[in-house]
Amino acid sequence: MSHPARMPASAGTGAEIDSLEEFDARLASGGSLAECYLQSLDLTGRSEALLATDVTRAVFLGCGFAPGVEAQLEADGALVFPTLPDLPFSPYRTGLYTAQELYAGLEGGYRYTLDARVFRWWRHVGQHRSLTSELAMTLHDHAITEALDDVGLDGSVGVMGGHQLVRGTSGYAEAAELGRDLTAAGRTVITGGGPGAMEAVNLGASLVGSYAGLASALALLAECPGFADDIAAWASAGMAVRDRFDLGGRSYGVPTWLYGHEPPNVFCTGIAKLFSNAIREDVLLRHATGGLVCLPGAAGTVQEVFQGVTPRFYAVGDDPVPPLVLVGTDYWTRVRPAWPLLTSLAEGRPMAASLHLVDSVAEVPALLG
Repeated sequence: MSHPARMPASAGTGAEIDSLEEFDARLASGGSLAECYLQSLDLTGRSEALLATDVTRAVFLGCGFAPGVEAQLEADGALVFPTLPDLPFSPYRTGLYTAQELYAGLEGGYRYTLDARVFRWWRHVGQHRSLTSELAMTLHDHAITEALDDVGLDGSVGVMGGHQLVRGTSGYAEAAELGRDLTAAGRTVITGGGPGAMEAVNLGASLVGSYAGLASALALLAECPGFADDIAAWASAGMAVRDRFDLGGRSYGVPTWLYGHEPPNVFCTGIAKLFSNAIREDVLLRHATGGLVCLPGAAGTVQEVFQGVTPRFYAVGDDPVPPLVLVGTDYWTRVRPAWPLLTSLAEGRPMAASLHLVDSVAEVPALLG
């Protein structure tokens, strides 16, 4: 295929381009695509511009092209990752999920939603893995973590807690109050994005500006306490609250399809749902630079407690040691006695001053500085 003389490469290579507006603006300003990353763009109407610019070492991820253009781009030094077949999700996403996206089709039953369809796909490929499926999941999780990085979560507070906490209980209300109070104090909250304590915290954060609204929302949600028997009814109750109230507070959730029986809650500003739980835990704790708060929970929460402790344990000199706050003295000393082990690990180390055990969520904000 012949093509016009190419525009020369310009400064600023390595840019990420994930909208046609960015694409057009870059070329209009005289920039090339050399060493740029272009993701999920329909470029079928941009063939002339593509073939007139330098694409050396450009990377095209899941983009669409007019016939013949893809081969020419590769011949001119670009790397083209094709659209992968038979997937219920895009491995080249440019943003986080929303509740509306994951629960689209909920009126027909949970099994028809995107969230459920991806989980079924995961269960199948989990038993019949292939290079294509592994590549798709890896690319997807990379795209999601990049999208979360772009949000800007410096100083965020991670709040961990069990998925079995049901709506209508005092513990659920207290977790919601914690999310509200942290957000009111100017903190961005990030949770595991699932039900139970995670949902309560995201709910409270979303209703930060309305104390009366939070009380009303808690009462409405209490009519459908848990998700185990009917995920559609549980999610629909959450959607009804979303429709009724102004969810102005910002918070994020990082759930995983590994625990597909735990559906994502609908009160997050953005949902970073991942296939890999190992990446999920790393992402959660890496962004929680403003501190980690652990409400009562089972194995998953205990894992997060000690995964969060590791970098604190090895901190030396001027290394930052964000607070780690466990809520529930009886729970963390008797039911799940993590506190004695934590204090033993902390003895004589900088992390000792950052560990806190409290009885009430009301005590938490002041400990985060």
